[in-house]
Amino acid sequence: MALRQQAYLSLGSNLGERALNLQKAVLEIAKEVGDVTAVSAVYENAAVGFEGGDFLNACIGVQTELSPSQLLQQLLQLEIDFGRERKSQMGYQSRTLDIDILLYGTEIVEDTTLSIPHPSMPERNFVLKPLADIAPQFYHPVLNKDIRNLLQECKDRNQLEKTKHKLYNSRLDLFSQLQFIAIEGNIGAGKTTLCKMIAEEFNAKLVLERFADNPFLPKFYKDQARYAFPLEMSFLADRYQQFTDDTSQFDLFKSFMVSDYDIFKSLIFAKITLQAEEFKLYRKVFNFMYREVKKPDIYLYLYQNTERLLSNIKKRGRDYEQSIPPDYLAKINQGYLDFIKGHPDQNSMILDMSDLDFVNDSSDYQKVLQVLENQILSSNF
Repeated sequence: MALRQQAYLSLGSNLGERALNLQKAVLEIAKEVGDVTAVSAVYENAAVGFEGGDFLNACIGVQTELSPSQLLQQLLQLEIDFGRERKSQMGYQSRTLDIDILLYGTEIVEDTTLSIPHPSMPERNFVLKPLADIAPQFYHPVLNKDIRNLLQECKDRNQLEKTKHKLYNSRLDLFSQLQFIAIEGNIGAGKTTLCKMIAEEFNAKLVLERFADNPFLPKFYKDQARYAFPLEMSFLADRYQQFTDDTSQFDLFKSFMVSDYDIFKSLIFAKITLQAEEFKLYRKVFNFMYREVKKPDIYLYLYQNTERLLSNIKKRGRDYEQSIPPDYLAKINQGYLDFIKGHPDQNSMILDMSDLDFVNDSSDYQKVLQVLENQILSSNF
């Protein structure tokens, strides 16, 4: 096993969504380079040495098994992935992402492609200030001075302003900024399985709908007209009680809550199953309850085509579900889509699961997490 080394990197961006660029870069570094152990504040400063937009700059510490040359190649590729174009003309240019290796432990590297410690570091306050945030007492292996002293001696007096932007050092740290994610979907879409996987990986409190003991459900699938109203009222009462209990009690030992249902599903199903007069009465009761319950920070709907839903339902083998007609599933799908469309202020997203198998394919699971990550980032930056 390769030895892990503490490296310090400088990140900057002056094109596009600058803060978002930096945050995405930190998360990619955490996945591709090593554990991000420290993240500085984000600072803004004017471009130095050329005419361009203002930069946002930050520094991070990372524990990596990569050698200095491997680290350089990984970071150069990351810059390319973020759209940086290194032009042939001399001098600096604006860029979506700029990453420099400042320090690699106490090693000194000098070759045609790489110089460590970074030779310009002592001359740049926009590098030294964020670095001093996270490694003030780290000694420069050539100058034999710590970062704090180098900052004090730095002759760069260009204006540097600390911003309100906050960068998260990992996906876990990012997800932990949430309080509540609701993952919804049609019958057989896989929402419960996904919730369990996320709860396990991210130490989240798991809130699962309890419905298997509902005495009206098997009867409903045999005679919908007769049992629709008592079924929906029973579900509503149970969901409201459980949902209120589970989401009002925050677990100090968990990062956030993830639920395989949102109480609004009661109205979606009721609209499909109830007669007009029954639904009018039902909605009055529902509206009163809905005002009182916790709303999710992110509402993720797992869209699945009807054929795949029927296949999933058959595989899980619940007897009372085997006779569900395809048109009923199609109506449920449409009900959810109408709900999302009718609530534009809710942080909702739809993920098409038709070609994804997050249970048996880890890369598909990572695609789902990436979608959630992007939604959180777009909400915060």
